[in-house]
Amino acid sequence: MSGVAVTVVEEGLAQATDRLTRLTVLDKHELLDTVGRLAQLQTRRRIRDEKTAPDGTPWKANYRGSSLLHDQGNLHDSIDYRVSGGDVEVGSSLVYAAIHHFGGVIKPKNAKALAFTAGGENFVVQSVTMPARPYLGLSSDNRDEIESVVADFIAEVLQ
Repeated sequence: MSGVAVTVVEEGLAQATDRLTRLTVLDKHELLDTVGRLAQLQTRRRIRDEKTAPDGTPWKANYRGSSLLHDQGNLHDSIDYRVSGGDVEVGSSLVYAAIHHFGGVIKPKNAKALAFTAGGENFVVQSVTMPARPYLGLSSDNRDEIESVVADFIAEVLQ
């Protein structure tokens, strides 16, 4: 009689199963908190140093000639993040944060005109058009940095 014999030798299956189990109990909140903190720092760096939108477009200069979006540092300092469920949100709670990001027209609420000083000159105007200076979002370098942090986090869990 002729025949074939097959022997299956299992090696490492228990170790692989253990690693996969670790992924199922991964502390997602810790990972998202790490990602949020990194995105917060990236956004602050964009405001303080880079002066460009996440897509790399330089922000339009202002009339005062001061540092864009970082004159006194209030917007920079207000950038925060929050983890909610499986999401991370990055932004500012300052009332004027949105007008800087999206741009728009500012009109007086309780007066006939706006009065301000810019570049050492006094102005009285009916409205001011603020150009958009997008500071929220992720550049390709930001994404790469976040992906690297996530990969390192997961690799550490799997060890």
